[in-house]
Amino acid sequence: MNQKSRLLSVFLALALAALACNSPLGGGEATSPPDQLATIVAATLEAVTTATPTSGITPEPDEPAALLPHSLYYLGNDNANLSQVFRMERDGVTTRQLTFEPGPVDSYDVSPLDGSVVYVANNQMILIQADGSGRRVLVDGGAVDENNPFLTSINSPVFSPDGQSIAYGRGGLNFYSLETGVSNLVLENQWDDAGGGLLIPRELYWPEKYSPDGQKLLISLGYYEGSSSAIYYPNGNTLVRLNSVDPATICCGEPTWTADSAALYSAYPYMGMFVAGMWRVDASSGNVTTLLPGEAGDGTYNIPSDAYLAPDGQLYYFFVNFRPEEEFVQRAPMQLVRSAPDGVTGRTILRPDTFELMNEALWAPDASFVLVAFAPITDVYIGGRVEIVYTDSRPNVVLIPYAQRLKWGP
Repeated sequence: MNQKSRLLSVFLALALAALACNSPLGGGEATSPPDQLATIVAATLEAVTTATPTSGITPEPDEPAALLPHSLYYLGNDNANLSQVFRMERDGVTTRQLTFEPGPVDSYDVSPLDGSVVYVANNQMILIQADGSGRRVLVDGGAVDENNPFLTSINSPVFSPDGQSIAYGRGGLNFYSLETGVSNLVLENQWDDAGGGLLIPRELYWPEKYSPDGQKLLISLGYYEGSSSAIYYPNGNTLVRLNSVDPATICCGEPTWTADSAALYSAYPYMGMFVAGMWRVDASSGNVTTLLPGEAGDGTYNIPSDAYLAPDGQLYYFFVNFRPEEEFVQRAPMQLVRSAPDGVTGRTILRPDTFELMNEALWAPDASFVLVAFAPITDVYIGGRVEIVYTDSRPNVVLIPYAQRLKWGP
């Protein structure tokens, strides 16, 4: 097949995929009552997980196409509707289930070194190879104290960028060495004894995201009511707390590191207990700069989400400025925009779509597209149908009927 024929085939495949999905776009992420959410998700997943994915371009046998820049990992549901780890290859078609636990996988991470996966199931931290083989339990948390789960429950495993250690939460912030098989507790959870076997959390610690250079680790701080964030330096055992008068800055949103590891961007898209906004956090000092205040000052509100500073030096994010009709906003009609790093200068709307059913987003490293998980119905606030949303005029490509916690592999 000549070059022109190949390009025509690619164009037709994309056009057909766009016609096949033909679905409304939307945005937002919020919470829902656990019993209501469980019922809705169970019913919805039973329908959507039986569908066949529409997966972009079919590669030719002699010339495989790469729809994705890296392999894509995610939590999907097996035949028993239990959450498991799956991997999609770069062709956007080939998919493999990696975990087969008798209970749901709670959280996981992918090694940037070799694609191996660490995950939590049945209060055990487990490691498998990139193909799902070699399953071994690294840490067994034992039975969880239902009255004081923060004492022994394992959560939030995070690989270091060099793939040599795993940060995780269990009784505080821990580091597990894959070379020695030894764990080290560096920040112990703090609590107050209320008597009668009940402990009140004073401050809890668990990891979130390593900086690209591996020298810093964003961690969450949990309290009896509310939460915050801090930056931990493993080499110096130093904790840098964030300095901000706005509580949404330090407790919420989806922070992302800059490529030089000097700063974090955080955007919070909801209005309710906290006010929406977007901030830049200096990793050395913990000082927070407000880029977009939630209240614009003219009766309107700025609602941003999923900010990403791309290699081209531009800031990509979802955004809308509008006058809400209600006091609480969970599903703002955001659009895809690009601006200078200050979030304001040269801000341009990239697409006319609105994202009112978006539950999750994962940016391509070069910001040429963003993966978006769209909720199948309004009342689902976790995961959804995953589509490639290009930042130019190309049509969307549907990848997965239902997935959550999207992560790039190596």
